[in-house]
Amino acid sequence: MADWKKIKSRGNVEDRRGQRPAQIVGGIGTLGILLVVAVGLMGGGEEALQVLEVLQSVEQGSNTYEQSDEFAGADAYEVFASTVLGSNNDLWRQSFYTNDRRYEEPRLVLFREATESACGGATSDIGPHYCPADYTIYLDETFFDELQRRFGAQGGDVAEAYVIAHEVGHHIQTLLGISEKVRNLQKKKPHLANQLSVRQELQADCLAGMWAHSIRGADVFDNGEIIEAIDAAAAVGDDRIQEKIQGSIHPESWTHGASQDRVNWFNVGYKHGEFNKCDTFKRRTRPRIRGI
Repeated sequence: MADWKKIKSRGNVEDRRGQRPAQIVGGIGTLGILLVVAVGLMGGGEEALQVLEVLQSVEQGSNTYEQSDEFAGADAYEVFASTVLGSNNDLWRQSFYTNDRRYEEPRLVLFREATESACGGATSDIGPHYCPADYTIYLDETFFDELQRRFGAQGGDVAEAYVIAHEVGHHIQTLLGISEKVRNLQKKKPHLANQLSVRQELQADCLAGMWAHSIRGADVFDNGEIIEAIDAAAAVGDDRIQEKIQGSIHPESWTHGASQDRVNWFNVGYKHGEFNKCDTFKRRTRPRIRGI
């Protein structure tokens, strides 16, 4: 297990795990794994809006929540999530400052089963995701049990930290206007919509690698622990998910990228720690989008 105590920064985490919905949103449960496939891991920007459309297309249940004392106080997982988020903030606050930009910290909401969000609601079925409408990451940590059980991920705290860092990557894309540019290009060139989505997700993987690079000198990770993050990136590749669920692979429908590509881009960020190395849009036949 990584030594997270070496990181003193804390991010803005709201723990809603004690607020259980009295009635889960009707009809969503049966879509569970399909939504995980569609959104993959940590859909942000356009993906969040697509999920909203799915949620709005089914009959909605009660929005009543029951309060539980099970998660009263800051438990170990809340501190862990806040620490990982805080270390991401350290990286991006400095990066934005260096480039004369103002950094706005994201919020992270821990929940169980379902909760409200500015993107129309968050459920466990969707998996961890970023909502650009309220600058918030929504995370039900039980998702990681499913990732291990259904998709063969190794698991571990570093893998879970990678997931949070990936979602912060979508926040960075939102702040820099990259997500908006991608959405606009998808509307103008719908035949490239999936390819643009893949490039956006791969960039978020690279930015997650930058986060890992930023704390490498603090000796947070034990030898070999970074493999947990790499394994998680591979586990949520479109090809692996499709093969597990459908028994076949269809690259034309990918929205998040192949396992090897996700691993490769995480490693680019981890090795170099430089934003300009994470330009996944830099291809001769593809639009180039620059950030900082």
